[in-house]
Amino acid sequence: MAVKFNARALAALAVAEVVGQGRSLNAVLPALLDQAPVRDRALVQELAFGALRWYPRLEIMLASLLQKPLKEKERELRALLLVGLYQLGWLSLAPHGVVHDSVEAARQLGKDWAGKLVNAVLRNFQRQREPIEARADASEAGRHAHPDWLLREWRRDWPQHWQDIAAAGNQRPPMSLRVNARRQTRAEYLERLAVLDPGAAAISDTEQGIRLSVPLAVEALPGFADGLVSVQDGAAQLAVQLLEVRPGMRVLDACAAPGGKTGHILERFPELAELVALDQDAERLRRVRENLDRLGLRAELVAADAAAVERWWDGRPFERILLDAPCSGSGVIRRHPDIKVLRRSDDVAGLVMQQRRLLEALWPLLVPGGMLEYCTCSVLRAENTEQLQAFLQDHPEAEEQPIRADWGHACAVGRQRLPGEQDMDGFYYACIQKQV
Repeated sequence: MAVKFNARALAALAVAEVVGQGRSLNAVLPALLDQAPVRDRALVQELAFGALRWYPRLEIMLASLLQKPLKEKERELRALLLVGLYQLGWLSLAPHGVVHDSVEAARQLGKDWAGKLVNAVLRNFQRQREPIEARADASEAGRHAHPDWLLREWRRDWPQHWQDIAAAGNQRPPMSLRVNARRQTRAEYLERLAVLDPGAAAISDTEQGIRLSVPLAVEALPGFADGLVSVQDGAAQLAVQLLEVRPGMRVLDACAAPGGKTGHILERFPELAELVALDQDAERLRRVRENLDRLGLRAELVAADAAAVERWWDGRPFERILLDAPCSGSGVIRRHPDIKVLRRSDDVAGLVMQQRRLLEALWPLLVPGGMLEYCTCSVLRAENTEQLQAFLQDHPEAEEQPIRADWGHACAVGRQRLPGEQDMDGFYYACIQKQV
């Protein structure tokens, strides 16, 4: 008979997979949620996300409570203790219930011997909370709950803002929507939404964005199944608003999955000649197809490495190219707290090389007079401004088209929105035109 896990055990399994196997939380969590009763699924998700959101701080707190470090093979037990500390430190749950269910979770995970340890660690935290939190505050990683390397990068790149960036990364993100402009106006959808969320409001600087005051299941959103609305942060919506597409253009959406920007382009610019949506991951490209089907839209979907142009390009150039480049994700940590665990300092140099490879490969596909928009969900200058400065220096035929806006921060090239500003994600944008 299969072992049934409670919410604490399932959350611990998720955290252990992320930390021990290097898998993303989005990849791990769905199968574990399927094992939970419907009533417990929100709690499992909250515990997994919360433990990873505060992981750098929780690590220090746990080390203060253990007489000796746990063995490497005990990653599930370690994760369970981190989940337990998160509940006691951040959630308004009955402490005795947290301790009891955590001890039971240890048994369910096949670690009956660890019940006394779990009980002792969690109860000692309750008794010694103040000095334990003081030890965590003594280090920047513990105080700001981000890895040291990332804090150093932010301090260097954004000396006036790095603490605000870190604080934003520890917040729960709002749920944001994009109204399908082909089907209705934002004002009309807000009227429909008012019954469920009277506090929902338009997202500033966006044309179709709405921010909910409380998250809702997508199934509860009016008209979601019929394609009236999609879930998308306002900062991501700005990327398509900056693309300046006109009727009859051929457009490439490179690195398109999961398809949010693909759908937005088609909603906003219905008179395109063609939209090609490209992604090297065929599985993720299926999600693009599913999203477009729900919206009732069509694009040419191609599964290929965008930089391997000879394998997919038909020789016909594009008037617009949107390159939402692979990046560190340092601007969306509030949505993906596992980045704190999964990303390493050494990763950035490889990502910069990958971004440059894509820029160099796609640039020749642009018609003279056409525009390439480069964007990332990063706030690291190496991936953004410095990347584009180097590209412009090597391509005299490329000219920046300045983004004239009163949001975000003007950079040497492009514009940066920092995470948390107007409650949006961190995003970078640069528009480059090919001279005739």
